[in-house]
Amino acid sequence: MNKKIMIIDDEDDTIYLVRSILEVEGFEVVGVSSGAKCLELLDIEKPDAILLDLMMPDMDGWETFHKIKKELPDVPVSILSAKGQKFDQMLGLNVLNANDYITKPFNNVEFVERIKFLVGDT
Repeated sequence: MNKKIMIIDDEDDTIYLVRSILEVEGFEVVGVSSGAKCLELLDIEKPDAILLDLMMPDMDGWETFHKIKKELPDVPVSILSAKGQKFDQMLGLNVLNANDYITKPFNNVEFVERIKFLVGDT
């Protein structure tokens, strides 16, 4: 069975890129453009892992993260953000307790390996 990855990002290009990369590797990808839409679909889609952008207009990634974890505490969540400063990474990993923090732009090969690790498919 394919692992399902949900990506939450307000940029369609990022969703398209992630989908293109991961589907070739056998993942099923569900793309949503907002935190609110993600929360609507969590029970329906039942993702194996979530990639979450921090900078979104309706509900930022911080708030979305907390709501995801309330709904699905065991689903791994990786931050996927253009905010690449060490400070931002440490906030994501140590304050939010995200499972990983991937900065955009990313190396495709490394990205796939990190997603495989995230879902326990190494």
